[in-house]
Amino acid sequence: MPDTAASPGLRTDLFQPVRLGSYELANRIVMAPLTRCRAGADGVPRPLMAEYYAQRASAGLIVAEATNISPQARGYAFTPGLYTAAQMEGWRAVTRAVHEHGGRIFVQLWHVGRISHPSLQPGAALPVAPSAIQPACNSFTETGFQPCVTPRALRVEEIHAIVGQYCDAARNALAAGFDGVEIHAANGYLIEQFLRDSTNRRTDGYGGSIPNRARLLLDVTAAVAAVCGGDRVGVRLSPLSPANDAALDSDPEATYRHAIERLGAFDLAYVHVIEGATQGPREVAGGFDLQLLRHAWRSRYIANNGYDLQLALDARRRDRADLVAFGRLFIANPDLVERLRLGAPLNAADRTTFFGGGAAGYTDYPFLPRA
Repeated sequence: MPDTAASPGLRTDLFQPVRLGSYELANRIVMAPLTRCRAGADGVPRPLMAEYYAQRASAGLIVAEATNISPQARGYAFTPGLYTAAQMEGWRAVTRAVHEHGGRIFVQLWHVGRISHPSLQPGAALPVAPSAIQPACNSFTETGFQPCVTPRALRVEEIHAIVGQYCDAARNALAAGFDGVEIHAANGYLIEQFLRDSTNRRTDGYGGSIPNRARLLLDVTAAVAAVCGGDRVGVRLSPLSPANDAALDSDPEATYRHAIERLGAFDLAYVHVIEGATQGPREVAGGFDLQLLRHAWRSRYIANNGYDLQLALDARRRDRADLVAFGRLFIANPDLVERLRLGAPLNAADRTTFFGGGAAGYTDYPFLPRA
């Protein structure tokens, strides 16, 4: 990344306050959700997580890591949940710390669907999905990465129950002090497995046509917005990402445009779009111009994937995004907002400490020296 500073003569509002749903944010920089696997085996956030998020509270908005809505939702060991009293209490320490440092924090609600392993499931059961299609990828278990297995197709009544679990998790999130929630409908997890015809072979009301495949996303959004109010809800989408062996939809433009247009009915705070392949190239074969979604969307648009300072400034100059999310750069740079504002050098991340462990590679990255 270039060291060019965001100088006083550079016209940008990236570092200026912005309204997002119910809140006035300090700037347009978002900390994207980052799975770090630092919770207990029971999904309870540990005190170290409060320190980690408080360090990064200068972001206009933190979207806390993907958080399981139920025991069945889990696909990675040591990830947090929001379905027990102990988990809620652990999160209260996190939200309290962020608020004490002047930050705002949403939590990302997560069901992995088929991206799991029986060792992570209650009773060593099979993971669930819209259809029984095995993904060619791995799940992070307590003994390391293990190949995902062929999931079991959900029954309709089970789908209805999962919508209720999203509702319960949203209610628990507010009780735990979160300012709002983000519905994870990206990266090849359960909601996106329903959305794409590459992973959804159902012939009932949740499969086949685009409206049927979008039904779970819209049902979940309607239920969560009823709990939180739409102005405290966001949705994350990844229209062109092949993450977790989710091949692109046969007509991604039509599918995701339908989703965006129908989501507009809920007066949400934002949509958070991964532009291109998650943690990969921004241009994807068989893709389309995601600005079509931006222009079809009536609320705030958060752009994500591979952004550095110059890309973010350009996105604002050209009005291609309302806010910009940074993920991996926040791992090694707790004061990323200040570093970007000054054009200061960035710390390098230690990839060996991304998943699991303790403070090393988590809360021990240095801040800029104070003048």
